[in-house]
Amino acid sequence: MKKFIFFSFVVTSLLSPLVLAEQVNLYSARKEALIKPLLDKFTQQTGISVNLVTGKADNLITRLKSEGKYSPADLLITTDVGRLYRAKQQGLTQQITLSEAVATVPSQFRDEQGHWLGLSLRARPIMVAANSVNAQTITSLEDLADPQWKGRVCIRSSNNIYNQSMVAALIAQLGESATQQWVNDFVKNFARPPQGGDRDQIKAVAAGLCDLAIANTYYLAGMLSSDDETTQQQAKKVTVIWPNQNSRGAHINISGVALAKHAPNKESALLLIDFLLSQESQLWYATANHEYPVLDGVAWSDILQSFGQFKTEQVPLGQLGELNAAAVQLMDRAGWK
Repeated sequence: MKKFIFFSFVVTSLLSPLVLAEQVNLYSARKEALIKPLLDKFTQQTGISVNLVTGKADNLITRLKSEGKYSPADLLITTDVGRLYRAKQQGLTQQITLSEAVATVPSQFRDEQGHWLGLSLRARPIMVAANSVNAQTITSLEDLADPQWKGRVCIRSSNNIYNQSMVAALIAQLGESATQQWVNDFVKNFARPPQGGDRDQIKAVAAGLCDLAIANTYYLAGMLSSDDETTQQQAKKVTVIWPNQNSRGAHINISGVALAKHAPNKESALLLIDFLLSQESQLWYATANHEYPVLDGVAWSDILQSFGQFKTEQVPLGQLGELNAAAVQLMDRAGWK
């Protein structure tokens, strides 16, 4: 990632009373607890109120489309670049002004036309049962197609956008033919039909239902920091393996933001984007939400540090959206339910 450029968010003294009286209407696929503390700080610093509407990502995109030019939405925040790409392709977004803060986001995590950008990073490595799998036996994602893992892998459904983007990233780097062969063999190693979310895969590994899983570190960190002792103990039975560290790196994705095409409060919305890219906000993502900052130079939480440093894929994330349809078709052909 590019060297972090310190960005100081100073806005209150620069805003006119007219701007201070404005608002931002935010459609967020992130749960309220994972975004509202930052929104409250933004309001405290600027006087700009934020009207938060939460829901499932696909439902919010459908809502934006049905509302058309009458939509009150200024911003869309969601997880996974595939959904941001989908919103752009449906003509629901517009270019975000290239401010000093936006320019600090590495180009890999920004749309080429500026319609969306990353606010935080999510890594999707391999997680194994600490007491039954020798981590040294796995060095790459490709290793999981080996017959030795037959009946030992847990993972979510192919309907899950995280998995679709992971496969799209493989297509971008290995080509469709090689990726098809890998998925064909990988599916043969499933311990059970895909079911549940990422936390369910981690719990299955902890319970011995499978020996390894693929899941986002955000979920494991959330379990390790849980107030529930049982959840903590389950998470402690799992070890993170960073694959492909001697080649292309581990798969990553983003939680990101797009500017709605008909945003009625565009200038205030842009100020909120800048605030979410401030050092204060980036540190909050890393320490409270256990997500990796999109900018270098921001400290990680102790839990994230315990997972270790890692090399990441360098695929421009926009390609994952472009290759989503091909990834879904490939997974369907392999029988990934």
